[in-house]
Amino acid sequence: MTRKVIIDCDMGTDDAVAISMALFDSRLEVLALTATEGCVSADQATRNMQVILDVLDPPKYPRIGAAKPCDDAPADNTTFLYGSDGLGNSDFNVAELKHILDAEKLISDCVRANPNDVTVVCLGPLTNIARAFRRDPTIADLIHRLVIVGGSVDGIGNITPAAEFNFYFDPISAQEVLESRTAKTLIPLNITRQVQFDLDFLHQLPDEDTRIGSFLRQILPFAYRAYRQQLAAESITLNDAVGLVSLLEPRLFEFEPMAGQVEIAGQLTRGVTVFDRRSFREWRENLEVACSIEHNAVRQCVLDQLGLAARC
Repeated sequence: MTRKVIIDCDMGTDDAVAISMALFDSRLEVLALTATEGCVSADQATRNMQVILDVLDPPKYPRIGAAKPCDDAPADNTTFLYGSDGLGNSDFNVAELKHILDAEKLISDCVRANPNDVTVVCLGPLTNIARAFRRDPTIADLIHRLVIVGGSVDGIGNITPAAEFNFYFDPISAQEVLESRTAKTLIPLNITRQVQFDLDFLHQLPDEDTRIGSFLRQILPFAYRAYRQQLAAESITLNDAVGLVSLLEPRLFEFEPMAGQVEIAGQLTRGVTVFDRRSFREWRENLEVACSIEHNAVRQCVLDQLGLAARC
């Protein structure tokens, strides 16, 4: 039985890898790809979504939801790691669609058409999910589960010393979503960063004469150069690809119920994820949080998924 999913993402390089893994997996029915601002601007994120579908040409095209600018967005993004276009400055040509539903409307429509049967995989800031809940509060009870890549349990961030990028970019939406009644699984930064992709990963990708192989070999080299130049790192992280593996192969993770919340303000604490882990906690548990990972097996799963996509 296939699982109906919506993939909501800000369309950087790691999002592109995750989408490449998902579009050709027979276990998933990707109903929609919805763009959100974050890694790149709203317009660029929407364009990148059209690029990936045009380049990969999956057997079944999902619907596309357009991003809208985030309220109170910070100046920070991750183009220094993934290129000004979020895809390694690859400069893909695409015939851009002019009339696309807003992402929040498409999420609401898909969930209402498939009540209690849709998993939303959230790979970017939670702007669209929060807006969909504001637009139609009843859909919070109709989503099967949210799988959220974001936050950090150990208090170590990647955009500030203490905040993970997705929650930092739109902390108000993150707070609203974590407070919602929807079942939620959180794949935090302290888990995803355990899976490192060194240069050997590039050589293990599908052959260049496949659509997947050609696409990834165009967008990934920029990230390796940027990680080395900007972070003095010889390997990269693909947080969103790891997040998708948690949906496909949850046996490779261990999960723990936790009570978590997001700080929305503060010069040092914007977007910081706070968990009540006291012996006599006052907060109610509202999240299933990944607390350990079989990192080698997850890395291999990413490669296996891309190989499957190439064969398809």
